[in-house]
Amino acid sequence: MAGEVQKERDIVIKCDNLVKIYKTQDIEVLALQGLDLEIERGELMAIIGNSGSGKSTFLNMIGGLDRPSAGQLIVDGKNLFKLTEKELVEYKHRTVGFVWQNNARNLIPYLTAWENVQMPMIFAHERDGNQRADPAQMKEKALELLDMVGMSAKKNSRLNQLSGGEQQRIAIAIAQANDPVILLADEPTGAVDVKTSAYILDMFREINKATGRTIVIVTHDRQIARKVNRVAAIRDGKISSERIIKQSYRDSFSQITSFTEEDDFHDEFAILDRAGRVQIPRELLEKLGVEGNKVRMVEKDGNIVISKS
Repeated sequence: MAGEVQKERDIVIKCDNLVKIYKTQDIEVLALQGLDLEIERGELMAIIGNSGSGKSTFLNMIGGLDRPSAGQLIVDGKNLFKLTEKELVEYKHRTVGFVWQNNARNLIPYLTAWENVQMPMIFAHERDGNQRADPAQMKEKALELLDMVGMSAKKNSRLNQLSGGEQQRIAIAIAQANDPVILLADEPTGAVDVKTSAYILDMFREINKATGRTIVIVTHDRQIARKVNRVAAIRDGKISSERIIKQSYRDSFSQITSFTEEDDFHDEFAILDRAGRVQIPRELLEKLGVEGNKVRMVEKDGNIVISKS
């Protein structure tokens, strides 16, 4: 409409030419090679990529678990290059919540489910020097979070009394204990069956809808990638492509089934880097029968046509 004011985007994560180099005595590995990405507040999105592509490194950067080597990384208005060690500890406790694939990193085995969920709250109060923390209030909140993930009936169970899927659902409750701005999940369905994977996916969607919390999932699980609004693919340390949910599916994920072709509900876009370069997926090059490192590229009728040389 004429005169309509476009809503300003609220960017909660901004990566600008992000670089991460790991060095040892004998080798140097370039894990991120100038990654550019913006994530809006309240998004539910997935990051996919092959092993070694840089996706877990990227998640660790956002989570404050590893320092970037170069570029710019702004999360919720905080420049992660400039945070002191004390500020970084606060950031990890208040801004982000982490769900690990390995449940041993999520839960303390000798505590019950509700005690595990309460533990981050206790740490936060002690760190803040708040001696007036109300144990009953914290327990009530822990029980509410367990209810959110459908684990109220297991509130008094310990790690060895829970299935892998139950442990992961409790881990999602723990990650929200201190009301983080962003929820990060590293392969959250990697160790569960298909049915549990689907349940966890629905849980992330419900949490996103109920709280407005930004959720970023690193995954190989195509079932998760199918039911988020945006999927960013990392290849060789850069974002190589993005898939955006089509408008016709945006309000009803229930229309998407395991039989729905991916091209039917996502539009896929290649990503241009600062120099105007684009990565062509290997599978497309193989379909073209491209050998070596040369292709023909011409403009035709407003389109760029790539063919084998």
